Amino acid sequence: MIDRMLGQKITGRLGTGRAIVLLGARRTGKTTLLKELVRARTVPGDTLWLNADEADVQALFEHISAARLRHIFGTRRTIVIDEAQRIRDIGLKLKLITDDMPEVQLIATGSSSFSLANQINESLTGRKWEFFLYPLSFAEMVNHLGLLEEKRILPHRLIYGYYPEVVSNPGEEREILRELSSSYLYRDVLMWEGIKKPDKLVKLLQALALQIGSQVSYTELGQLCGLDVKTVEKYILLLEQCFVIFRLGSFSRNMRNELKFSKKIYFYDNGIRNSVIADFSLPETRRDIGALWENFLVSERKKKLEYEGLWKNCWFWRTTSQQEIDYIEEGDACVEAWEFKWNPRSICRAPKSFAAHYPQSAFSVVSPENIEDFLLTKA
Repeated sequence: MIDRMLGQKITGRLGTGRAIVLLGARRTGKTTLLKELVRARTVPGDTLWLNADEADVQALFEHISAARLRHIFGTRRTIVIDEAQRIRDIGLKLKLITDDMPEVQLIATGSSSFSLANQINESLTGRKWEFFLYPLSFAEMVNHLGLLEEKRILPHRLIYGYYPEVVSNPGEEREILRELSSSYLYRDVLMWEGIKKPDKLVKLLQALALQIGSQVSYTELGQLCGLDVKTVEKYILLLEQCFVIFRLGSFSRNMRNELKFSKKIYFYDNGIRNSVIADFSLPETRRDIGALWENFLVSERKKKLEYEGLWKNCWFWRTTSQQEIDYIEEGDACVEAWEFKWNPRSICRAPKSFAAHYPQSAFSVVSPENIEDFLLTKA
């Protein structure tokens, strides 16, 4: 069992009178993590697990009341509702439990924020603690294997990623990722009202996978996939809310030629990205190794900020004259910039125009040789 960094944070919030909401893509280990935490804190038989993917659980909550819930829960004081987004008006149902049964520790998990997070934000304001669980992180694997060993297998991670099943079943990575990326990972997107052309959705994912590290144009994506711009934007938003991809905007403050409204799109996991385009070839033979390295570092940094509770604005930087920086963070009036290079011998300096306009900013290069400075050092 690999210790998850989020476990201690969740444990510290149990028993505080608020619901625990755990969000994250399917099969990132939400249920496994919660079972470990609950088992350590409760006596056997004190927990009721409800899987909202099951039709009878959905039906149970159709016309529910506090009185009926008390009979269902009985003497149990920990209630876990898995994949809670599958229950209609789930926000109101969770509010009912939290308000009328304060003695119950309510825990809800969800793999799509468009149908869960929005509802709970409206119904559970001031009544919840919300957490995000990602695939395994570089830091978690370093804690499990040690820094030297994890750095040795970085090329493997760039290709197959960090999904728990993938990491735990060496030799079966391709089969697991094929099953995950074929439908399971974005099941909630396909079920969402209005998603009537799954082939177009898959084609869009493939187009996005081939453009990681590059600016994306919704118009161009629409032309490639046979979709109008509004549909492309809707699909990307839904994929983001199901934790398959995420967007990074462009940094702009006071330079006239900075790109102000551009965006890049990254995958939360390299293995899923490579599975979408059916390319698991070795890093030594790949033309996209630079893009893979960039996707890996940006997604891992996102995990680090979330798990350490750090609030930063994250960007990339580019000008109309094609000067660029891969990644920028802004927080507490400080600007830090990084360039990502798979080849540690690559020489790289901050663009002169960036250094001139942001003289107080810090600039660093991240390669496999110093990855720990970017992903392990306290920010």
